[in-house]
Amino acid sequence: MNGARLLGLGYATPYLRMFREEAERVIAVMPSSQGVLPWPLEGPNAVTLADEGELPLQDYSIDRVLLVHGLEYSEQVRPLLTEIWRVLAGGGRLLVVVPNRRGIWARIDGTPFGQGHPYTPSQLSRLLREVDFTPERVASALFVPPNGSRVMLRSANAVERIGERWFTTFAGVSMVEATKQLYAKPAVRRMERRRQVYLPVPHGRAAPPRRLNGFRGCAMRRYRRRNRKSPCSASRLASAPRGVSGDTACRRRQAATLRSMTIPISSHNATKSRMVQR
Repeated sequence: MNGARLLGLGYATPYLRMFREEAERVIAVMPSSQGVLPWPLEGPNAVTLADEGELPLQDYSIDRVLLVHGLEYSEQVRPLLTEIWRVLAGGGRLLVVVPNRRGIWARIDGTPFGQGHPYTPSQLSRLLREVDFTPERVASALFVPPNGSRVMLRSANAVERIGERWFTTFAGVSMVEATKQLYAKPAVRRMERRRQVYLPVPHGRAAPPRRLNGFRGCAMRRYRRRNRKSPCSASRLASAPRGVSGDTACRRRQAATLRSMTIPISSHNATKSRMVQR
């Protein structure tokens, strides 16, 4: 922490005092829903009140962020983490402290951790990955049950050591340390997009023939393939009636061929009914 800039969010002021001597700058931001208290009492105020989704800090201006019990009470979880990512410098670190969902403290409403939204370590790590943080270390604390017994308080150190080794799942608090991810976005290659445009048709030019589908289309294509190498000759044009052009005669022959190849609907239904009777 030598020469680093430290930011505390939530209820982080009790933990910031130990870093005031070695850090370059230590400031605290309390969300508007929480309220603000002056800190420290013996010097200039270093606390400000701000919205969770709009931290009053410049980009890449903070080296370390300590978020203590501010995530479970936040109504803007993703905007808050996005703002933390924005103000963190390259390679900056974030330490998040939240109540453990599986712990005893989060299951009792009378405890300080019985309110808000608790998290398991896996849920918190997944949430940090979704906002471009890389979780590196996971730790647990507060294994002493919420009991005011003097015997339990005297043996708190031994209970913490045993719980840290054997009962990490039932800890009261989960802590995750994550680093800021910095990715170089690859250059996006724009593909030329073909667009259909309308072109003006010269006067007197016919539109291209429409492609036929189904039986009539297959018959028309078969007829064109069969007569591709022998178009209407002069003898065929000569046999056309007077006053009828060659193209019109060809179209009439094609229509007659299609009519002869098409099966009438009535005969098809009669054949089908006979097959059913059999």
